[in-house]
Amino acid sequence: MQRKSERQSSRGLGESPRVIGHYIGEERGPLVVAIGGIHGNEPAGVMALEQLFDLLREEPLVNPGFSFRGELLALRGNLAALRSGHRYIDTDLNRIWNPGIRREQATSEDRELDGLLAAIAHALDETPASELILLDLHTTTAAGGVFAVTGDDRPSLLLATELGVPVIKGMLSNLQGTTLSYFRGGEFDFERPSRAITFEAGAHTDPTSVERALAATVNLLRSVGCVRTEDVSTHHEETLRRAAAGAPPLLELAYVHRIDRSDGKGFAMRPGYANFQPVAEGTVLADDASGPIAAPCSGYLLMPLYQEQGEEGFFIVVPYPSTSCY
Repeated sequence: MQRKSERQSSRGLGESPRVIGHYIGEERGPLVVAIGGIHGNEPAGVMALEQLFDLLREEPLVNPGFSFRGELLALRGNLAALRSGHRYIDTDLNRIWNPGIRREQATSEDRELDGLLAAIAHALDETPASELILLDLHTTTAAGGVFAVTGDDRPSLLLATELGVPVIKGMLSNLQGTTLSYFRGGEFDFERPSRAITFEAGAHTDPTSVERALAATVNLLRSVGCVRTEDVSTHHEETLRRAAAGAPPLLELAYVHRIDRSDGKGFAMRPGYANFQPVAEGTVLADDASGPIAAPCSGYLLMPLYQEQGEEGFFIVVPYPSTSCY
């Protein structure tokens, strides 16, 4: 199986620096597209996928009964930004996946998006896969727990819960141009089911974020039937269970603080905040030129921005079902 997969994956994909690997199993199954490094200062997802392909090469040698159903295509997202270590070069790559709108290659990220779409389209042209599944791996500037974001449709929510981490509802309606919105919008004329999940593995600088991203990817492959449960180490579930301890299993977005970089006000989070830190309504979280910025409602803080680049300063999520701040 290993030799067959490597031979088939060389058809226009394996030679590209964008492609980490394309693993093709003996049996028909889903096409899982996993992307790391959509933001250049988030290399943990790339490192996790590189480690996963090392494991896939080794597994048939130590476990002769190992089998793989379907395909796994692993991609590096923003190549130029990964080389520079910045979130992006010209514009946020995870805000320009706009269904039905193809822009001229005016920015570095436009070119990166075209490269990603071409790699995915090539795999779709060749595959007999029964389903398309996207896994987009990220990290955050703040410390704290891990979580998954997905669409509010039942199939995607059920798959996200299989990862064993808190799941956030309601993000797609408040963040436009993301990988999730593109795949959930049916932009690929695949004529087969599709599901999409974003996984946040922890802080950019935390070495265990790589381990968590690897664990989430392996759990997803098991959940969609690419690999058998008996071939998956319980270490992966334990890794995610430890990271998710204490957070509610299902939450909903209640508020997002948007930053307008053009108004000259600036934005700075106050120090010390972490993911899933409880905050009370009225707690001062950040500052800009207009003054202190307070939480408009009580809940759990998510993705406080501790970097210069970014369009959202912080999010507040609450256990589902809930009443939002809007």
